[in-house]
Amino acid sequence: MAKSSYDLIAVTGPTASGKTAFAALLACRMGGEIISADSRQVYRGMDIGTGKDYSDYRIDGKLVPFHLVDIVDAGQRYNVYEYRKDFLKAYNEIRDRNRMPVVCGGSGMYIDSILSGYRLIKVPVNRELRAELENETLEQLTNILKKYRSLHNRTDIDNHKRAVRAVEIEEYYAANPEIADDYPKINPLIVGIKYDRESRRRRITERLKARLREGMIGEVEQLLKSGIEPEDLIYYGLEYKFITLFLLDQLTYEEMFKSLETSIHQFAKRQMTWFRGMERKGFKIHWLDGYMSADDKLARIMVMLKGKEQGA
Repeated sequence: MAKSSYDLIAVTGPTASGKTAFAALLACRMGGEIISADSRQVYRGMDIGTGKDYSDYRIDGKLVPFHLVDIVDAGQRYNVYEYRKDFLKAYNEIRDRNRMPVVCGGSGMYIDSILSGYRLIKVPVNRELRAELENETLEQLTNILKKYRSLHNRTDIDNHKRAVRAVEIEEYYAANPEIADDYPKINPLIVGIKYDRESRRRRITERLKARLREGMIGEVEQLLKSGIEPEDLIYYGLEYKFITLFLLDQLTYEEMFKSLETSIHQFAKRQMTWFRGMERKGFKIHWLDGYMSADDKLARIMVMLKGKEQGA
């Protein structure tokens, strides 16, 4: 693994931004392995609709190792709790091999959960504590919270209600130290790839048409024939939702296409909103123009890595 003070490189961005191909190239050059952060690529048999472009992982005739793809049967409901556990196993194995983990995906919640080191235990409401904090000012609540941890995540003190909940969570963990996990503190380099709005919309539409030509409807039809219930495919959203409705004769082809196209555009906007939220919490995302050549992107990242090593 190329020497770096970073523990992990994350390549993210909205859908149709070319993340996978670039992340695979980066992993190849860095002596790394890919960990997918895509909430639907975990499912077997859901290939075209989730964009499993396996050819992207082959660089110069060699397959770049990748993880957390095709690990769950379609029809099941995988979640961020399971992802966090599976991610940590893959991350530790890659680090033990002295290779660089390269996370790639656009599922913001998954990426946020591993980089934030979420403690994913549901903290119960403490009504007595809330009553005690009710008349505290936001400044006073902020000072209480500072006694527990540094406040990189400024959203915790956006308003009185959030601040009270943040204190409530910290009080709970302080009173129940046995539930604290040993999730490692990860020092990531986060790189985002994006296009201007019109280019992104065009790329989404072109990719949708290509996937339909490649047999995406047939893929969904086969999943239904295999015994997966329609409501389970609809649960996965986007391609699987609207194509299932088309196959059930609840939408015409034209209605399916337009509804799906609109939903993917809306999904891309939600992704960018999530990434902006991560930035407000203190994460630095180094955004790269999608139109930059792969070599230029690689060069930029190498500069970032050197800057960190030199204390910049």
